[in-house]
Amino acid sequence: MYARTLAQTIHTVSASFPVLMVTGPRQVGKTTLLELCAQGSQRNYVTLDDLDARALAQSDPALFLQTWPPPVVIDEVQYAPQLFSAIKLHVDREQINGQFWLTGSQKFQLMRHITESLAGRVAIIDLLGLSQAELTGRADASRPFVPTAQWIDHARGTSQPQSLMTIFERIWLGSYPRLNSQGAQARDVFYRSYIQTYIQRDVQDVLRVSDQTAFNRFLIAVAARSGQLLNVAGLARAADVDNKTAKAWLSVLETSGLVYLLQPYHSNLTKRLVKAPKLYFLDTGLAAYLTRWPSAASLEAGALSGALLETWVVSEILKTYWHNGLEAPLYFYRDADQQEVDLIIEVADTLYPVEIKKTASPSHNAKRHFAVLDKLNRVVGPGAVICFVPRDVPISRTVTAVPVGYL
Repeated sequence: MYARTLAQTIHTVSASFPVLMVTGPRQVGKTTLLELCAQGSQRNYVTLDDLDARALAQSDPALFLQTWPPPVVIDEVQYAPQLFSAIKLHVDREQINGQFWLTGSQKFQLMRHITESLAGRVAIIDLLGLSQAELTGRADASRPFVPTAQWIDHARGTSQPQSLMTIFERIWLGSYPRLNSQGAQARDVFYRSYIQTYIQRDVQDVLRVSDQTAFNRFLIAVAARSGQLLNVAGLARAADVDNKTAKAWLSVLETSGLVYLLQPYHSNLTKRLVKAPKLYFLDTGLAAYLTRWPSAASLEAGALSGALLETWVVSEILKTYWHNGLEAPLYFYRDADQQEVDLIIEVADTLYPVEIKKTASPSHNAKRHFAVLDKLNRVVGPGAVICFVPRDVPISRTVTAVPVGYL
């Protein structure tokens, strides 16, 4: 059992909404998290993986809610969209917060039914795999990353140094709780089963994929391009499908929480920005498995080393926001002159630039593109170079080298 940062957010949000929905990929710990949060209360639990419970929820939602009355956790609720109207009637009648805690792994199906039935009544929060803070026992200390002196001071006091190989072992293994409990010897079996289950239970339900081999080629192509600008035509060619199919498949990967599209920062004052988003595979262990890296050492020395490090850092920063129940105000910058900033964090009216480097000795050059943000006519706050320094160290008056272990 790992303590999760999102636990406190669940209690806080549940006090303000009658329905709480936790979404995220399969196996990231949604059910376990809600069970832990419900300990000591009289909250019922039912999963719609149970075919009898699912049949009742589909055929007679009112009787289902009498059988498992609120407060209740309903797991894998996407299997019975008929429940949403019954839940709406109940919450409108009772006017009590915290009555329904729902989980779902197929967000692409859930959102349509939720917006139709539960708009204004439901809080939706996203859970990803274990963050570094959760793995190292710092779940309660995790704060949304922004490279201010206050955030750095807090992280310095709560984190421990992490070596290059420790980080790459984390990148190679991935963030799924069950896999982290079982250890590296279970990795290949876990991911092989995960891909088969994902294709059979989720993608097949939504897209009716007839050529599973082509979809598997598509998954591998997406994993191999993590950290790059999105090129749908290139993905389509790699999977030997048309562009329309590639877009549909990518949309499912994104809405199911396996892929994240980082949008370019833009303002009305500049027209030279690249419009394509950057593509990130949110679990680096699954990406490393799909791209056939047999060990953490081979991954660290290999061609995808820098790209998967960047992918891991971006996903860790995402988790500092999502696991605290917040939207992640993350962007990147790249213009027609190929000047690029890996990450921009926008807080209020201020832009905070971030570079990600596989080095323990960052030079002044590491921040050379930060100056391009001045042309955006926005306030530019302190910047960071996230790298393998043992502790935070100033690179310049406004830029700090921040250890990856602080995340």
